[in-house]
Amino acid sequence: MNDYRKLTAQEIQLLKEHSCTAENWADIEVAPDFTPDYIYYTRFSGKVRLGVFEGEFTLAGGMKKHAGLYHTTLHNVTVGDHCCIENVKNYIANYIIGNHVFIENVDIILVDGKSRFGNGVEVAVLNETGGREVMIHDRLSAHQAYIMALYRHRPVLIERMKDIIEKYAEENASEMGTIGNHVTIVDSGYIKNVKIGDYCKIEGAGRLKNGSLNSNEHAPIHMGYGVVCDDFIISSGSHVEDGTMLTRCFIGQACHLGHNYSASDSLFFSNCQEENGEACAIFAGPFTVTHHKSTLLIAGMFSFMNAGSGSNQSNHMYKLGPIHQGAMERGAKTTSDSYILWPAKVGAFSLVMGRHVNHSDTSNLPFSYLIEQQNNSYLIPGVNLKSVGTIRDAQKWPRRDKRKDPFKLDQINYNLLSPYTIQKMMKGCKILKDLRKVSGETSEMYSYQSTKIKNSSLNNGIGYYETAIHKFLGNSIIKRLEEIRFRSDEEIRARLVPDTEIGLGDWVDVSGLIAPKSEIERLMNDIESGVLTNVDQIHERFAEMHRNYYTYEWTWAYEKILDYYGLQADSMTAKDVIAIVKQWQESVVGLDKMLYADAKKEFSLSAMTGFGADGTREEKEQDFEQVRGVFESNPFVTAVLQHIEVKTALGNELIERISPLVG
Repeated sequence: MNDYRKLTAQEIQLLKEHSCTAENWADIEVAPDFTPDYIYYTRFSGKVRLGVFEGEFTLAGGMKKHAGLYHTTLHNVTVGDHCCIENVKNYIANYIIGNHVFIENVDIILVDGKSRFGNGVEVAVLNETGGREVMIHDRLSAHQAYIMALYRHRPVLIERMKDIIEKYAEENASEMGTIGNHVTIVDSGYIKNVKIGDYCKIEGAGRLKNGSLNSNEHAPIHMGYGVVCDDFIISSGSHVEDGTMLTRCFIGQACHLGHNYSASDSLFFSNCQEENGEACAIFAGPFTVTHHKSTLLIAGMFSFMNAGSGSNQSNHMYKLGPIHQGAMERGAKTTSDSYILWPAKVGAFSLVMGRHVNHSDTSNLPFSYLIEQQNNSYLIPGVNLKSVGTIRDAQKWPRRDKRKDPFKLDQINYNLLSPYTIQKMMKGCKILKDLRKVSGETSEMYSYQSTKIKNSSLNNGIGYYETAIHKFLGNSIIKRLEEIRFRSDEEIRARLVPDTEIGLGDWVDVSGLIAPKSEIERLMNDIESGVLTNVDQIHERFAEMHRNYYTYEWTWAYEKILDYYGLQADSMTAKDVIAIVKQWQESVVGLDKMLYADAKKEFSLSAMTGFGADGTREEKEQDFEQVRGVFESNPFVTAVLQHIEVKTALGNELIERISPLVG
């Protein structure tokens, strides 16, 4: 609004009658339709602009309060239309307040000097002593943070990224803070140098200092009772409640932190849920979850992870400071009372049970169990591929994506099987076969990366991996050839040719984004050379990789199909495709049958222990049935059976469609 006017003499007189004071009445400007009817016991200083005070706020319990200023002090403040500000114990200074804002029972809200509102704060993630600092900002994604934290061997890249973020922070710096439209701030204490977005609700917060609350109408932020945050950025749709304490932290979109959770120098990205426990210097990628009071996450990288009660890591085997760090790749989980001594690396979708102090690296053996027995770490490769828990996790993550903001900071790929995991399984097969070759097929035990692998586990692991590889490659070729009626082998070969060369080589999981390493390299080169010069350009490049995932995936899969099945691109026939599809059917059905058997264990007699506590076996079974349901009608079980039928039919349809081409 640009058409402010000065107060009239009559308005000044009425304000004085309402026990209002001003250092200089001439420094107050008001909207054309302003009336002073609802301003009482208010002190003005500095440059003040006031909107129109009309309408009412309906509070919990049906209580109504009229818009206006009551018992407050304003210094260099612009107040929008239809606001209610009441009972400010100290003052509000240097803020532009939007429309329909409700502020009541707060101590102080101020901006002191020029503030960047948390942008540019360095978070010493992973290494507590520093060296992997990530500069946080409003538009930080998990992928940008990943590169900044882990690609320290490219100093030019890191300096360029720092310059870009520094530029963004300076562009958004101001001596005036903003409180957006439809904001509620009640019963709160100390708020200093904080930018507050639209529809944000702050209830009972203790202290908020140097940060941004990037709330909006689509995805409001809620800050609850007893919360203390210093040097922070909180993204849209997040809830930080119940005594949570944060120091130098970035909170991504749709996160939930509560029940006295505490964290320092940590990053939490989309859909993280942290309660009760403690975090220090962690990189929590999307869907990192911890619920328990006794759980400590420290100096580690996680994503799609659920930490069991009493989970703990340690980086304290040092003489020159806590320099060690570790990584649990996507989907890795810990059981209750598990412990890992960093440095260590746990493969994707693996389960960690017990105490592990030997610094193992199982990254090339995903979907494994890492189990402690008699102070030794035992590895069971690939066994998690047949776990119903793994499949359930993969199904629940997309459903639990609570982001409602149209602008998504993180590009999240939920695929269980992808070039990233399949390349690791291919490496895993070679590792296991080499171990068997070197140590002998009859060896009872094999050693790998400070772990022990039993003979039966090794052989079964090869089988699990090969089954999953057949499943992925077969699925890829079926998808590529769907809905097309081919008249010759030449037409099949033409269709199989990839649309782009991008996708060849290694793939990486950049904290939720699965992409060809070549594209990540291209992005980093473009940052170093100055092609990419701002945070939005970097974001768009990650979004482009995510949009093109399936195009790139086929490029990778096609090359692997030729290599894995020993085929030539210029001589591949319908017969070859049919053989791959039949192998795929066998693998899909085989895995589903293993999942079915695993699910059935959940309904065994041993699983019924504790049910029907005081009754007979019959009553135990009836009690179990009432609580857990019947195995045959369990939604997961029925889904597995349906999956077998659908996939069998899908394979048969392709076989029938191209069979006429087989001579």
